[in-house]
This record gives sequence, C-alpha cells and structure tokens, in this order.
Amino acid sequence: MKKAEVLALIDKRALLGVAHRGLHSKEISENSLEAFRRGIEANTAIEFDVHLTTDNELVVIHDEDLKRLTGKDGIVEHLSSKELRENYRLLDGQVIPTLEEVLNLVDEQVPMFIELKVYEKNYKPLAKRFREFIEPRIKDKSKYILISFDPRSLLPLKSMGLVRLLLVAKSHEYVYNIARFFFDGVDVEDVLFEEERIKNYHKKRFVNIWTLESVDKVKEYLPYVDTVTYQYIEPNEVKELLKRDV
Repeated sequence: MKKAEVLALIDKRALLGVAHRGLHSKEISENSLEAFRRGIEANTAIEFDVHLTTDNELVVIHDEDLKRLTGKDGIVEHLSSKELRENYRLLDGQVIPTLEEVLNLVDEQVPMFIELKVYEKNYKPLAKRFREFIEPRIKDKSKYILISFDPRSLLPLKSMGLVRLLLVAKSHEYVYNIARFFFDGVDVEDVLFEEERIKNYHKKRFVNIWTLESVDKVKEYLPYVDTVTYQYIEPNEVKELLKRDV
C-alpha cells in the first residue's frame, strides 16, 4: 500500500505522535490502564503489546518474562489469565490488563498501535485468537494500526482491512530486507535511520520510528518519518513538531 493510501485510512491523530506503552512515567507503569487513561486525556495515539495466555486469553504487557515489570518470576505464555490476575501486579500495584479491559477503556477515543508479541513461534494461535476477539468489536477501522516484529503474525490479518506495519529492529534488520513490501509500511528502530535506504523508503511508503525520548531526537528524524513513537516527552511538544499538514 502506498503512503497516500495509508494516510487516507488512519485517524490523523496517529500522525501527531504515539505514546509508547501508553503515557507512562516513573510512577505509572507502562502498559497499564492508568497509562492508557492518561493517553486518552492527552488525546494522543497509544501503543501497547498483546500476549496470548494458556487459556487463550489476550493480555496487555510488554515482556513475556514478568520479572522486570512485576518483580516476580514467570512467563506470560506459561500462565493463565486467572493466574496472572491473582498472582501478579505491576510495580505500581495495578493489575496486568486484559485486551478487553484496554479496549473497553479506550473505546476508540484515540488511535491504537497494537503490537502482537510472538512467543516461541505461537504466531498462528496468536493471530487467530486476536482476529476472532477484536474483529467483532471494531466500529472505526481508522483507530487500529497493527504492528509486529514477526511478519507471520500479521500476514493472516490482511483481509481485516486494518493498516499493518512491520516492526524492524537493528538486531533483526534482515526482516526489513525480506518482508517490508508485504505490509503497509514499517515501524523502525531509530538507529536504522543511519542508512540512506531506510530514509528513501519514506518517500513512497509509511514510516514510523521508535522510541524517541527527547524533543531534539524528534526534530532530527522528522524529515524521514510520518510519525514517531515516544516516551518521557510531553505529548503537546511532540504534536507541535509533527503538525505539518495534519
């Protein structure tokens, strides 16, 4: 899909910056309901991560290893949603939210960049469960942008009619070389913009960059991207820089 087609499909607020894992802070846990509530209040697009539990439920948390985010050992994909709810809390005391709780809270008030987190090649059941869960709930397709590092989790979702972006990290740059044209654009780690070919891709295709933590960085990459994923920056500062033709 060419850039103009993507721009026509998505809510224009997605072009004014994306709050990484919600609008979190040192006091408010990432990917928490409070972080998403703050994102809604700031009227900014939000990004969050989805995992599949043993009981086929979808939960929102970044790491599959729970230690960093909860202080307790465990792997999300080895646990049921009930076990997660009863035995784990985020470091600020909040629950690990389900996708249903996040969607109910957001209620399509702001655009969402939803990352499918593949664990040990579970891309098929993850994509299947995600589709059957979310498709009946969608009222406005412009509010949903799907992203993943694993192209195999996004390929089965093409017929949903949602924008899909391939996530690309420096450590897995080969995925960009192989799969970038199978999707509607790319969501690229900032260090990859040292390469001219990444900058040139932006001329005809949609490009997001992750994850910027200063206004100076936003200014640096602005000529080569359509939007930015950010954290620890005030949303209004990002919006002012990204306004352009929006």
